[in-house]
Amino acid sequence: MKQAIRKSVSANEYYTAERCHITELSNSEDDPTLSIAQARLEPGVTTRWHRLRETAERYVILEGQGRVEVGDMPPGNVAAGDVVLIPPMARQRIANTGDADLVFLAICSPRFLLENYQDIEDQNG
Repeated sequence: MKQAIRKSVSANEYYTAERCHITELSNSEDDPTLSIAQARLEPGVTTRWHRLRETAERYVILEGQGRVEVGDMPPGNVAAGDVVLIPPMARQRIANTGDADLVFLAICSPRFLLENYQDIEDQNG
């Protein structure tokens, strides 16, 4: 990793097939051990069931409220300040249960690679 300051560019937000908006804050080959993305989920939306191969993930809830499902853990309510730990290959999804956007950081280690993303919606209903 090289020393650097990465400036946030909110115009780089994009919508994913997972049903959420993503802004990549840090995800590059020169920092392979970690990536950080800001996710934004609109009210009433639930992401698709998915899992990450060879990648641990943490959700840091910044704004809003939701319900998260991870692995075999019972569904849990989340709000600003909560951190959700998601081991590699754990099935996961998050729902926005509030009236405003649910905004959270998705921190992956090692860094998020699209080839490690597995959509498992059809396997989990």
